[in-house]
Amino acid sequence: MAKVKVSTLWLSGCAGCHMSLLDLDEALVELLLDRIEIVKSPPLTDVKGHIQVDVGIVEGAVATEEDEEELRKFREKCKILVAIGDCACFGGITSYRNLFDKEEILSRVYVGTESVVDGKVPRSKYVPPLLDKVKAVGNVVGVDAHIPGCPPSPKALLYAMKELLEGRIPILPSEMASFE
Repeated sequence: MAKVKVSTLWLSGCAGCHMSLLDLDEALVELLLDRIEIVKSPPLTDVKGHIQVDVGIVEGAVATEEDEEELRKFREKCKILVAIGDCACFGGITSYRNLFDKEEILSRVYVGTESVVDGKVPRSKYVPPLLDKVKAVGNVVGVDAHIPGCPPSPKALLYAMKELLEGRIPILPSEMASFE
């Protein structure tokens, strides 16, 4: 039986959700040996571009124009898209900046912070422009399953992976859902 191809995408966030995936430990190794093939994942591979996969897993919120573009390209290559973590599911802590004007935040961070001397807001083609507001993944593309948590527990992620391997869209039992 062919392995299920999986790719992950890391948008604006802390990478805690990817660390939770790695915290599957032996269970992840067993899945990799028998059932899944991770074809692209930021902490594990250095593959450029997006590859057609069965399951795409995305963590982080959509905070920059680059995030939005990458997410749209990623979605096109995934049969099933799973949003993991509070940032991907709801905007999470990254969306706290939505409480303020974007230019006000940039000025505070790069110009007005007490430790900055002669600061200026960076404007470069190498610095992706911020969106006016941070968005959850589902506000940009269609999402098939949501696994909330900050980060979601490895137990919840393993449950979701097993459900997907059985051909079911995972719906977390309430005891596995975390909204911290």
